[in-house]
Amino acid sequence: MPISYEMHEMAHLVFAPARVASDFARTWLSSPANPFSYTPVGRNLAASAELFERMTRRYGKPAFGLARTTVAGRAAPVVEKVVWERPFCKLRRFERQFEDDSLPPQQKLLIVAPMSGHHATLLRGTVEAFLPFYDVYITDWIDARTIPVSIGRFDLDDYIDYIISICETLSKEQDGVALHTLGVCQPAVPLIAAIARMEAEGNPHVPASMTLMGGPIDTRRSPTKVNLLAQERGSAWFEKNCIKSVPFGYRGAGRSVYPGFLQLAGFMAMNIDRHLSAHIDLFNHLVEGDGDSAEKHRDFYDEYLSVMDLTAEFYLQTVDAVFVRHALPKGEMMHRGEKIDLAAIRRVALLTIEGENDDISGFGQTFAAHDLCRNLPQSMKADYLQEKVGHYGVFNGSRFRNQVVPRIRAFHASNKAAGRTLTVVGSA
Repeated sequence: MPISYEMHEMAHLVFAPARVASDFARTWLSSPANPFSYTPVGRNLAASAELFERMTRRYGKPAFGLARTTVAGRAAPVVEKVVWERPFCKLRRFERQFEDDSLPPQQKLLIVAPMSGHHATLLRGTVEAFLPFYDVYITDWIDARTIPVSIGRFDLDDYIDYIISICETLSKEQDGVALHTLGVCQPAVPLIAAIARMEAEGNPHVPASMTLMGGPIDTRRSPTKVNLLAQERGSAWFEKNCIKSVPFGYRGAGRSVYPGFLQLAGFMAMNIDRHLSAHIDLFNHLVEGDGDSAEKHRDFYDEYLSVMDLTAEFYLQTVDAVFVRHALPKGEMMHRGEKIDLAAIRRVALLTIEGENDDISGFGQTFAAHDLCRNLPQSMKADYLQEKVGHYGVFNGSRFRNQVVPRIRAFHASNKAAGRTLTVVGSA
C-alpha cells in the first residue's frame, strides 16, 4: 500500500520526542565539560545519537550562503536579490558589489535549476564556480506545498512560459552584454523548448547560447534505470501511485503534488549501498574525532535531504512527454497548442555536456539535441563528455570547476551575441 502524505507527516510527529531526546543526549555526550565525552563509549553514544537525529529530522530549505567572490583579482561582497517573481518561481541575482565601476560589464548567465525534488541550492557549487566570470542569475522554484490552491495550476507549459519571460526580461536589460543560458538535468527539455518557441515566433530576445548539462532530451538513447522504469510502468502508474494531496497545516493544503519525500526515496533507493556506506563513514568519523570529514558529510546531506513538492500536473506532464512518449525527439511535443520544432533554432548556439558515468541521463541523451537542431550551423554547436563523473559531477565538484567551467567559458567567449559564428570546443 503506497504511503499517504498524512502517514508520512504522522511518522515525523511520532519520532519528534525521541528526536529531541536524542539531540539533547548528543549535545551532552559531546560537551567538553562532560568527562564521559572523552571515552570510547561516550563517543560511540554521541555518534549514535547524532545519526538518529539526522535520519529522522525534517530538512528545511538551505541558504545559498555565497557572501563573497573574487573577480579579476578583486574581492567583492555578493548580495542576493530577487529580480523577477511569479507564484512558482523567484529569479535570484548574485550581485557582485564594488566600490567603483572600473570593472567592465560581464556577460549574463541564467542558470535554469531543476524542478525535480531538490531546491535550487543544490546548484550552489555551480553558481559559485561562475560568479568570478559572469553576472549570475538562477531560477529558484517554490515548494508547491507552500502555494495556496487559489493561486492556480503550474504545468510544463507554464514552466516554458516562465523561461521565455525571464529571457525577455534579462535580454531587455542587458545593454549590449550577452545573455547565456544553462539548463542542468530536467530543465534541458523546457529550456530548449522555450528557445524553439521564441525562435519560431521571431522573438528578438533569444539568448546568445544554451548549455544543456546531463539533460533527458532523448531518453531512448542509452536508457538508464530511471528511463526504463518510466517506460515499463507508463504514465497511469505514476498518477495512481505518486500523486498525493498536501495535508492540512500547509498553505498549499488540498493541492495535488508529487511529494519531495517520495522523490527522495527514489533517489536513495537507486544508490542505497552508497548512502548506507556514507552514514557508516560519518559514524566512524565522529567516533574518531575527524571533524572535517564529518562536516563535509553534514554539508552534503543537509542539501541532499532537503526536498520540495512538485505540482502534480507539471510532474505528470514531464513524465509522460519526456520519459514515456519521447515527444520532443519525435517532434510531437506541444506548447500552448503549438508544436515545438527544434529545427526552428537558428540563432542560439548549443553546447551539450554529459558525464561518462551518469546513471540518470545516459550517454547520448543530451547530445541528441544536436541532431534535432538541424538548422543550426555546425559552427554554432559543440559537445563535451566529462570523464570519470556521474550525474552530480556534471555540474559540481573539482572536475566541474577545473575542466567543465573553462570549456563553457571558452564557448561563451566565441559567442557574445545571438547568431554569431562560434569556435567549436571539442570533446575530451
